Amino acid sequence: MSAGTLTIEFVPLAHRDLALMTSWLHAPHWREWWGEPDAELEHIVDMIEGRDSTRPYLFHIDGVPLGYIQLWFIAEQRGHDEVLAEHPWLSLLADDTVGVDLSIGNSCRLSQGIGSRTLRQFAEQLVAEGCTTIIIDPDPDNRRAVRAYEKAGFRTVSRLLGRTGDSLIMQYEPRAKVDAA
Repeated sequence: MSAGTLTIEFVPLAHRDLALMTSWLHAPHWREWWGEPDAELEHIVDMIEGRDSTRPYLFHIDGVPLGYIQLWFIAEQRGHDEVLAEHPWLSLLADDTVGVDLSIGNSCRLSQGIGSRTLRQFAEQLVAEGCTTIIIDPDPDNRRAVRAYEKAGFRTVSRLLGRTGDSLIMQYEPRAKVDAA
């Protein structure tokens, strides 16, 4: 699929990709917003091996893996008491809501519009597959990410402001005016 002159593909993450993921998880721009690298890698292995319903992907641009994107399911996350205790706002969303997360692999590729284009294409693909409510939950202090998500067509869910701890809940609005990425 193409976004502008870029061809963006979503490739399911596999065991062969774990060395690349490990290097990304240890990068400063990941460590700032993700958890401890080894623990995060364990979660990703659980996804690959089917112990977690989250769907992990590498996104490739013009055939080169440039980042990570995942799809998770609100209803399934609410089924885990420890997750709901840490993120009670999950109970405020509809069962059919899906969440996405995205990170650019190498910091030299930040602020080039890659994340916005990739996220918008991923969200459009989810809409085409029948998803009606798609959210992303950045830390509100991660201004670079929030701005990229706005450019991708995500808007702050105002009814949840101040109710979600260290997360800003943003929902994909397919008809949202999107700035040039």
